[in-house]
Amino acid sequence: MSTLAHTMMTAARSADSGVAGPGELDRYPYAEAPAPDRVAGPSWEGADPELGRVGRRAAGSRGRGLHGQLVQQLGQMIVSGDLGADRPLVPEEIGQRFEVSRTVVRESLRVLEAKGLVSARPNVGTRVRPVSDWNLLDPDIIEWRAFGPQRDDQRRELSELRWTIEPLAARLAAGHGREDVQQRLADMVEIMGHALGQGDALTFSRADAEFHTLLIQVAGNRMLEHLSGIVSAALQVSGGPVTGCDRPSETALAQHARIVDALGAGDGAAAEAAMRQLLTVHPEIERVVPAPREH
Repeated sequence: MSTLAHTMMTAARSADSGVAGPGELDRYPYAEAPAPDRVAGPSWEGADPELGRVGRRAAGSRGRGLHGQLVQQLGQMIVSGDLGADRPLVPEEIGQRFEVSRTVVRESLRVLEAKGLVSARPNVGTRVRPVSDWNLLDPDIIEWRAFGPQRDDQRRELSELRWTIEPLAARLAAGHGREDVQQRLADMVEIMGHALGQGDALTFSRADAEFHTLLIQVAGNRMLEHLSGIVSAALQVSGGPVTGCDRPSETALAQHARIVDALGAGDGAAAEAAMRQLLTVHPEIERVVPAPREH
């Protein structure tokens, strides 16, 4: 096994252990029951307690502090519909409910405003915006939708988007002939092969995500490159909570290897065809796009 493969597999297992690193917070006020002498404000009644567990997994994996945790919690509540459109968000209420400072609340609402989830206007205050205003290509919103009530729609839409983006990226990448990139892609395939043999779905998924992200970044199209984060987010949520990304299989591994071979040969048509074939491996994608025709 290569040094890169060993390092990546070790890091993946460490990250999956659930052990917090130095300085990490594993405390989510929303996930905890209120103290007996404190009654939660009526604005937050009826919130789904499952959100606390989702927030703990997602935010904790990023090593976020209180500010990031609050963004995660409020974002999930908005996307899930627990905080519906035009719902007023009172900073003082939020601070009391989540036991955080005004500064944390203010900065968190600014982040949510940048994502299109809320709007703040003088004499009106901060309110939840309708879904038509959300930045649906934001990686956080992709994740929140994928673990919320819209999970099926989100995964279908992501599959359709990947079908549009990635075959073109593979064709364009074949024209660049960068040996260092091709070697890195080959390394990812090697890592995926070792991980598949050991039943290590987490390492497989991380190598897979890097493979697809790198391929888009080297396509030579800056607008496509800007979408690489969307594809990465799609891979993290497309396979459900067990693997976190594409399901490991010998078929998927072989298709990745075909893409690398086509890139090495500078064959854009073959790279595109291999990518289309790869994207039809999964049943949820086959429902929305046809399998490529044989020539």
